[in-house]
Amino acid sequence: MNKKALGKIQALLLIAIIVIALSSFTIWWLMFRPTGAGEEEKPSEKPSEKPSEAIKLHVLTRHPTEILLAARNAFLKSDIAKKYNITDIITYGLAPGLWVKYIKSGEIDVAWGGGPTLFDYLYLQGLLLPLTSEEVLAAIKEIPDTIAGMPMKRVGSDGKIYWVAAAIASFGFTVNHDRLKDYNLTVPKSWRDLASPELGKTLVDYGTPALGIADPTQSTSNTRMYEIILQRYGWEEGWKILTLMAANAEIYSGSSDVRDAVIRGDIAVGITIDFYGYTAKLVNPKCEYIIPEGESIVNGDPIALVNGTKHPEAAQAFIAWVLTEGQKILLNPEINRLPVNRKVFDTPIGKNRTDIYEAYNKTLQTTPIKFNDTLAMQYETVMRWYFRAALIDVNDALKEAWKAILTKYFAGELSPAEFENLVNRLAAPLTFKDPETDKTVVFTLEYAINIQPKFEKDASYRDSLISAWKSAALEKYKSVLQSVSGG
Repeated sequence: MNKKALGKIQALLLIAIIVIALSSFTIWWLMFRPTGAGEEEKPSEKPSEKPSEAIKLHVLTRHPTEILLAARNAFLKSDIAKKYNITDIITYGLAPGLWVKYIKSGEIDVAWGGGPTLFDYLYLQGLLLPLTSEEVLAAIKEIPDTIAGMPMKRVGSDGKIYWVAAAIASFGFTVNHDRLKDYNLTVPKSWRDLASPELGKTLVDYGTPALGIADPTQSTSNTRMYEIILQRYGWEEGWKILTLMAANAEIYSGSSDVRDAVIRGDIAVGITIDFYGYTAKLVNPKCEYIIPEGESIVNGDPIALVNGTKHPEAAQAFIAWVLTEGQKILLNPEINRLPVNRKVFDTPIGKNRTDIYEAYNKTLQTTPIKFNDTLAMQYETVMRWYFRAALIDVNDALKEAWKAILTKYFAGELSPAEFENLVNRLAAPLTFKDPETDKTVVFTLEYAINIQPKFEKDASYRDSLISAWKSAALEKYKSVLQSVSGG
């Protein structure tokens, strides 16, 4: 190799060495260079607040499909859903008796709708967690502590909030004025009116009931109304009214079925939560919702974070949305619920729903009865199943006896004293043999409270009591029928 060629090779090697050295220095400089004077050190890139894993929230609820679909569709489009990467809301519309089981399974994040008694029960069982996130606490500040004397928040002994109302509701009945006119009935004004012989006259004249009620084991709103009646009139008189209401009524499995029956005109009157009445009027202008004056309460319908949630922050973000932006869905014409956050009426949709705003203000002016939530919780489970066993499962026998009494009453064949005696026999709380003690007992308030703990835990005991109630009720109704028939 001549000297000229060797020189070229040496030059190329030198250039390569310089390039490699400069590249190494550049990499070192980018990685480890000191911050220059006047140059701010740039923080390393922080991971996005949006969780990397998509979250599906699981919600246990008593709300109807209309609310759930509207909420899901609106929420998933919201900024807060995107912030927490919440990609779906999965709802479980289960009977109250299944809530404890599902919450304990660890698959539920939020409980939403079902009334304060149900949520207070969950709270006492340790199945609710306190609401603590900044977002949800800011939203809660917009919710009043009480409305019409009733609490809108459940504050624990630790001072923390365990549930908050997401809507408000009153309880009354919805009438179909056309059907009332057909039956020559006046508009009822009180719960007692629903238990009257006058409302029962359709059984005699047309062979059909004018009233509709729902099974309390399937309807939390109807459960609340039965509790209102028991506390408004007292235990004995309350059960007399409930028994005669059941005698006057077509029994439906759920409260929405009662509402639809009023809308169609299958019945003249149906006991309903308020928003079912507002919906009925929109569908059929001949319908009207009535709050029995001085005989109702205003409930806050709760939402809460459940113990066992896998996504506490995302779940609380959803709750915060329900209390603020989500209040708008309550004003949809398919829903018609009363919001708990008054600010929604300042929005365009709120300004358009003058009917709901009027109902909202009327509800706030309602004079409620003195209702003891704690007392209701002490007998609620027993009350629901006693109602079903004594008034629903043997409803045909109850109706037959009541119709026989009414037939003679309207024919003038019973004196006032004879009529009152038969009604008292038919409608008084049951006397029956307790299957555990084998002693004859009366279904008093004290008895209901005393047996509830065991009734809730011991399935065999519960079933034996339900059987005893059905047998005693059937025997009583047949005995009254025999007396009326002259047997």
